[in-house]
Amino acid sequence: MSEDLQGLLEKINRDGVEKAEAKAAEIIAEAKANAAAIVKNAKEEAERAKAEAKSAADDFAARAEETIKQAARDTILKVRDSITGLLEEILTKNVEKALADESVAIGLCSEAIKDLTGKIEIAAGDKLANALKAQLASKGEISLVTDENMYSGFSVKIDGGRVEHAFTAEVIAEELSKRLRPELAKLVK
Repeated sequence: MSEDLQGLLEKINRDGVEKAEAKAAEIIAEAKANAAAIVKNAKEEAERAKAEAKSAADDFAARAEETIKQAARDTILKVRDSITGLLEEILTKNVEKALADESVAIGLCSEAIKDLTGKIEIAAGDKLANALKAQLASKGEISLVTDENMYSGFSVKIDGGRVEHAFTAEVIAEELSKRLRPELAKLVK
């Protein structure tokens, strides 16, 4: 009987150990499964975060590139405007200088009215008006008017004053500038 009891005790012990080992194996398997799920979730979250960070970086790079392009366009426009302004200023000064030479102004005026017919009115500053009177006195129906507000150049009116062409430094320089802008634009590009 002692052997039966001993066998029974061993069986109980074995069953208890086996149950404990099975329970431990179950707990370990569950822990491994939980750990694997946590790792999987962490990897997925890391991939999402990585994708979001890449997307944000790409968006930032695209915005930065667009900002740089806009800044470059703005710089080109400012340079073009500065060069155009400088060109217009130089043209105006040079045209004013040329028109200050009475012989040049008289030559331009004579050329401007040579094919005109009918009554012609020429307005010019005091000094140029006097020089034009002397040069154009013998030519048809020309009336010369002194315009105190005209500092350089002259204007020609025909058709009873309904048609007027100005030949002032500002107007001539502006027209020259318009013609030079396409060429200037090619140089700036």
